Amino acid sequence: MTMRDMLSLPAVAAVLAITACAEPSREPVSVAMGINPTLPAPQTSLFPTLKIAEAVRWSAGEKPVTVEGLAVAAFATGLDHPRWLYVLPNGDVLVAETNAPDRPDEAGGIVGAVQKDVMTRAGAITVSANRITLLRDGDGDGVAETRSVLLQGLKSPFGMALAGGRLYIANTDGVVSVPYTEGDTMIGATPVPLTDLPAGRLNRHWTKSLIASRDGAKLYATVGSNSNVGENGIEKEEGRAAIWEIDRVSGAKRLFATGLRNPNGMDWEPESGALWTAVNERDELGHNLVPDYITSVKDGAFYGWPWSYFGQKVDGRVKPARPDMVAKAIAPDYAVGAHTASLGLTFAAGQKLGPQYASGAFIGQHGSWNRDPYSGYKVIFVPFAGGKPSGDAVDVLTGFIDAEKEVAFGRPVGVEIGKDGSLLVADDVGNAIWRVSGVGK
Repeated sequence: MTMRDMLSLPAVAAVLAITACAEPSREPVSVAMGINPTLPAPQTSLFPTLKIAEAVRWSAGEKPVTVEGLAVAAFATGLDHPRWLYVLPNGDVLVAETNAPDRPDEAGGIVGAVQKDVMTRAGAITVSANRITLLRDGDGDGVAETRSVLLQGLKSPFGMALAGGRLYIANTDGVVSVPYTEGDTMIGATPVPLTDLPAGRLNRHWTKSLIASRDGAKLYATVGSNSNVGENGIEKEEGRAAIWEIDRVSGAKRLFATGLRNPNGMDWEPESGALWTAVNERDELGHNLVPDYITSVKDGAFYGWPWSYFGQKVDGRVKPARPDMVAKAIAPDYAVGAHTASLGLTFAAGQKLGPQYASGAFIGQHGSWNRDPYSGYKVIFVPFAGGKPSGDAVDVLTGFIDAEKEVAFGRPVGVEIGKDGSLLVADDVGNAIWRVSGVGK
């Protein structure tokens, strides 16, 4: 047992007080953004920076703030920790109301106590509803007037994909499927397992995102790491920090890309046809390190985790060192700020939100805990040209946090384009789905 594990639980408050006194960043989060972000020297300390925005949720009538030229309204409220979205061909919106499963091997002692305190303050400790809810806006007024439970009794469900007349759901421990007919509002069939995915008693990053190939023959599933930088043992990372390619019929799978600490949102870039993902990078190296990123995902590529970051920048905390793995690491395409917890990703659908948002990616940034001042807690847009990022990111949806009062009204996660071209945003702390549209649309 380590000295840290021997500390009593009352020491949690002392730890939080110490970390709250750490000097804030003198650089804005934008220094760690773009195609060529500034990467400062790593900074480590006994206690990492902990700056938590306490979840207080929206009051009646409150909502996020949009950039000029766009409007935002509630598409649905009163949900139970809505994390992820999927839009069906008929325009129905599926919502994964979900949270972490039981994880008996989570960290204990002072480390575990601090982690639990952080997650509780951030609104992340709730019992998982374990269901997929269907929302329908039948009259096209931008508000879902129909709500029904499509599927329940799942196991921390997250990603969803429709292919071959079946709806596929990524539970925390594997992919299952049920038959789907357009217009269904409830599915009574028992989910059929397709393949398992790494999970287990620790299961640090439990979310599993899912996307189908354009022809529907393959599914791609994300699996996050079991640690920050392999501190639980590299053997606990088997098959993790990766994207898996799954044969939709047989369930046979192979590792498609590795070294991605916590990939979540995935989408197909419209012009190039390449698969892109948003990746939540490692912590505890300083306010502006390591930046989260979005990147095209190359078949067979290794992106560095845990031995290096943003290409071949070595993380000296990882033992034993693996220079052979570092030499294989390729840099991601675009940094979206350190500790922003960038999770959601979807590409724009033409000019439905205006010409400035016609080509590019929307990213849902869940928000930081390891940075002072805060980063994330918003939805941003990265413009694309020729299938690649082409300029600075811009804020699209903000107002989720009051930094001065250190409270969060909501935290954006999954983002999807609705059938009408609007942007839908899942807010798991605000228990709402927000709809962003062009003014007057």
